[in-house]
Order: sequence, then C-alpha cells, then structure tokens
Amino acid sequence: MTTNTSGNKNIEKTESVLKAAWIIAVVTIISKLIGFIRDIVIANYYGASLVSDAYYYAYQIPSLSLILLGGVGGPFHSATVAVFSKLIPSLKEKPADEVNKLYSTFMTGTTIFFLVLSVIMFVFPRQIMGLIISNGSADMINLAAEHLKIMTPLLIIGGIVGIYYGILIIYKQFMLPNLSPIIMSAAIIGVVMAVPDDSKGYALAWATTIGAILQLVIQYPNVRKLGFKWKPDFHFFNNPGFREINELLFPAVLSSTVGQIHIYVDMFFTSSISEGAWTAIGYANRVFQFPVGILVTAFLVPLFPIFSRLVADKDLEGIKTYFNKGVGVLFFAAIPIIIGILTVGTDAVRLVFERGAFDENATFMVTEALWFLSVSILPYVFRDSITRVYYSFNDSKTPFTVAFSSIVLKYLLNVIFINKLGMGIGGITLSTSLVTLFNACVLGGLIYKKVKMDYKSLFTNLLKMCIAGVVTIAVCFGAAVCFDKFIELPKILFEITKITTVGIVCIVIYTGINLSLKMEYARELSERLMRKINVRRK
Repeated sequence: MTTNTSGNKNIEKTESVLKAAWIIAVVTIISKLIGFIRDIVIANYYGASLVSDAYYYAYQIPSLSLILLGGVGGPFHSATVAVFSKLIPSLKEKPADEVNKLYSTFMTGTTIFFLVLSVIMFVFPRQIMGLIISNGSADMINLAAEHLKIMTPLLIIGGIVGIYYGILIIYKQFMLPNLSPIIMSAAIIGVVMAVPDDSKGYALAWATTIGAILQLVIQYPNVRKLGFKWKPDFHFFNNPGFREINELLFPAVLSSTVGQIHIYVDMFFTSSISEGAWTAIGYANRVFQFPVGILVTAFLVPLFPIFSRLVADKDLEGIKTYFNKGVGVLFFAAIPIIIGILTVGTDAVRLVFERGAFDENATFMVTEALWFLSVSILPYVFRDSITRVYYSFNDSKTPFTVAFSSIVLKYLLNVIFINKLGMGIGGITLSTSLVTLFNACVLGGLIYKKVKMDYKSLFTNLLKMCIAGVVTIAVCFGAAVCFDKFIELPKILFEITKITTVGIVCIVIYTGINLSLKMEYARELSERLMRKINVRRK
C-alpha cells in the first residue's frame, strides 16, 4: 500500500512538472517574441547610432544585476529556492516567524549591498563609462554616463526581483516570474513610441528604468499575500541561515560572471577573423538560445524546488529519479533541435535576418557559427541540470571552480582552432561547445561525492535517441535536398514551407523510431497527446 501511495505521489509530481513546463514554455516564447519586437522598435527609432551605442554600453552594468544575477535561474533566485524550500514544510501555510525573519535579513542585506553600488554608479558615471569605452569619443562617454545615471535603480531592483522570483517559484507560481520580462519590453515599446523626438535617448533609458520598477511592483502583492513581510533586519552575523545563503550566493555570483570572461576571450580572438564576425556569433547565439533557452527554463524552473526538498528529506533515490526524468526529457527534445539546425538552419537564418545590409555572406557566417554551436545542446542541458543539483546541496563552489578552470581551456582551444587551424567563426563556437562538454563531464563526475547518480539508464536512453536521430537526420537532409531541387516558390514562402515540411518530417520520423525502440519519453508524449485528444472529443 505504501509503495502505491509513493508511486501515485511520483506520478502527481511528474504531471505537475510537465504542466508547469508547458506554461513556462508558452510564456517564455511570448516573452522572446515581444523582446524581438522591442529590438525592432529600438532599431526603428534610434538605428545604429551614437545614441543607441551609448544606451547599450550603459545598460551593460545594470543588466548584470537585473538579468544575469536577479533573473530566473540567476544566483539570487537559485539561493532563495535552495535555502527557503527546505524551511517551508507546507506550501498551504504561512511561513513561520523564523523564515520571515531570515527573509527580512536577506532582503535588507541585498538592498544595502546594491544601494552602495548604485550610489557609486550615480556619483561616478563618467569615470565608469570612461573605463568601459576608453576608446570612445567624449560625446559617447558623456551620453552613456547620463544613461547610466538614469538606470542606476536597476541595480537595487535586480537583487530584490531575484528573491521575489525564488519565493514565487517555491510556491509554484510560475507564471508571474516568467511574465516579468514581457512587462519590461512592453514598457520600452510604449515609452519609446510615445516620445518619438528623443534625440539623446533619455526616453529609452527612462523606459528601461520604468520597466524594471514595474517588474518589482507587479510581484510584490503576491509575495506579500504568501505571508512574506519585509521588516528591516540587520542580523547579519552569527546567523546560520544568512550564512548558508551567502555560502551559496557568492560563488554562484562569481560563476555567473565567469561567462562574461569567456565572452571577452572570444572577442579578443574574433577581432582577428573578419569584419562582422562578432555580430555573426551574436546572432548565432540568439538563434541558439531561442529554442534551448525555452527548453531549459521550462523544465529546470519547476524541477529545482523539487530537488531542494528531496535533499532536505535526504531522499537520494528521489533526486536520481527526477534528475533522470528531467534530463531525459531535455535530451529527447534537444535532438530534433540539433537536426533542425543542421538541415534547415541556413533557411531559418535567411528567413529571419537576410534583408537590407544582411546579405548572403552574413547568412553563411551566422549559419557556420550555429552549426558548431548546435553540438553543445546536449552537454548544455546536462550541465545546467546537474548545476541545480549542486545548488540543492547548497554547493555553488564546485560549479564556480569548474567554470573558472574552463577559462584556460577556452583560451587554449581558441588558439588551436583560430590561430593554428584557421577555422574562423566555426572555431570560436566549436571551442564553446567543447568547453560546455568539459564542464558537463567534470560536474557529472564530481556529483558522485554527494549522490551516486544512475547514469547507465540515462545514457542508454540517450543512445537510443541518437540512433533515432541519425536515421532522422538522413531522411530530413534528403527531404531538404529534394525541396531545393523540385519546389519553386517566392523566397519567403519557400523558406517557411521548407522549414515547416522538414520540421514535420523530423518530428514524425524521430518520434516513430523512438516508439519502435520502446523509448519511455516518446511513449509518455504520445499517451499524453492521446489523452488530450480523447478529452476534447468527449
């Protein structure tokens, strides 16, 4: 009887995760589309000018707080989920006084830290922007400094929003945290369009600040309703809970900033390749992140609190089960994305970007970068998933150490691929893929010190998926070649029809082969679809 009850709970949790994943995926897609519209509006009003450059240079610092540190999956969100998930036994009850006290201490410490940084940014904006754009003109530096002063509140808001994200996600309120970026984009679109004669871009900077404030305001009532009340609390010392948060938070912050160092390494090598190479890599990353970012966010956001609670309950078997289920689903969905990039990636880049100054050569550069980047999808989803397991054990030092050590590897691989082999853009993204694989392998091995993962079943299933993927890519490649040879349509219609046709062929063949191989993820997917179809018929 106990076994059946446990099994039913596992089924309910799995159904809950899948339902949350669908909600998050839909909201994330909408968010990215609105973000794309925001970029179009900014480009329409400001173009590629001194004003837009000043804004984007100035935005680099506050965006570090709002997006990288305070965003969904960032250190403040991760630290909140990892620590507070274990302190809240029931989501149906108000938090205990000691939980609220720790929440107040965390909020107070975060606000003080970012307030100090904000004051420094506000008082010395010209000196700061002079360091960042040392080769820029005096007009550029002065204008960027004014933009930075306007956007300094984003520094404070970023940390607080990250804590709010964590609290809401613990209580399974997934919609609001993933809806927040839409509010930011909508605010920018609205303000910029309402102030068309903005010669210095101040409206753009103010719109960004307003959008960030709205992100904070829209989440506060729900956090308050859950029973979390912030009263200034300065109990920073001899506080085990606050010390636990900091032990997880600071290495996680450092890990997040390591990625920026990788970018600077790539910028150094890219400057020696060709004009437009860095732009091409940037576009390739945007295309890559659209499906992969949605996939990872959709599944890891609802899984992370489950990992944390399982660690608190010392349920190591549960961690292995949910890790394999989550990563298995991510692997299953990732392989068709890789197939799509390799077979119709050029068509997708051409459809989205190729117009005006973006010519065939630019399309090829972006596609070349994207091809080599696509092979990192599998280690990428594994690395991000295993990192959440480390965070659940309150260990952010190991991911930081591994990420930091990979900087040297990144540099050496760039030297080999760019300087020695002359691979160009593809060498940059291939080195990125290999570094991602390195991080995934090392983290996957070191986790055995905490829990002996069941990799055998996970990678046995992955082998079956790869077999299905090899057959599928051969069929899709043949379909793409036939389409190019026999179908004649206007350019845009041709690209849309080709991508859609090859995509349908990919899903049908890939799912069919996986079903024949008795792959559980394909079976679960088909059963869920059939249940929904039957429910609608009734």
